[in-house]
Amino acid sequence: MTAPSNTQLNNQFTSDDVELLSKISLYDGFFKMTKVSFRHQLFKGGWSEVIERELFERGHAVALLPYDPITDSVVLIEQIRVGVLGSDSPWQYEIVAGMIDKGQSAEQVAIRETQEEAGISVSNLEKITHFYPSSGGCTERLDVFVGQVDASKATGVHGLKEEGEDIRVHVVTREEAYALVTRGVIENAASIIALQWLELNVSRLRLQWNSK
Repeated sequence: MTAPSNTQLNNQFTSDDVELLSKISLYDGFFKMTKVSFRHQLFKGGWSEVIERELFERGHAVALLPYDPITDSVVLIEQIRVGVLGSDSPWQYEIVAGMIDKGQSAEQVAIRETQEEAGISVSNLEKITHFYPSSGGCTERLDVFVGQVDASKATGVHGLKEEGEDIRVHVVTREEAYALVTRGVIENAASIIALQWLELNVSRLRLQWNSK
């Protein structure tokens, strides 16, 4: 028996149903840490007790999957990541990504970061989705895009020296990139989401971009 479909999910509550009692800065460096106290409306009625949480304020970011529809290949980057220094190798295979600066749109950042990290230009851009990587304790929201590129121009080592970036570019077929996901080699959430999305939408995307 097929389970009934419920596509009409709507949040019962909004931000008006939260009372922010205090917000105290604990640390203000490359990232920020804040302690917040709040209470909220309950599903069964009434209000919760006062809740205190430490909140990691990382800012909002953008990720872009550089895809070449002519050769059916993708551009991946490789760089060291401080969050996995204790793993077998702290160098991660990822798609392009960067933080959104004040006054810039997500689309502008996606195009900028592709040039800075992979040395290539984006000719078409499509939004895939957005998500919160760890909403239980972090404010970061990540917008994910796919962008059309000429993969034959992707080579070498890139990144901004003043930001300590040392980024190596790799060009692989779409099948090879997805195999890295299924084998657990790619561990970055935005990269996994983007490559899975590409597997579901590649026929439509190639037809659309190759016809332009």
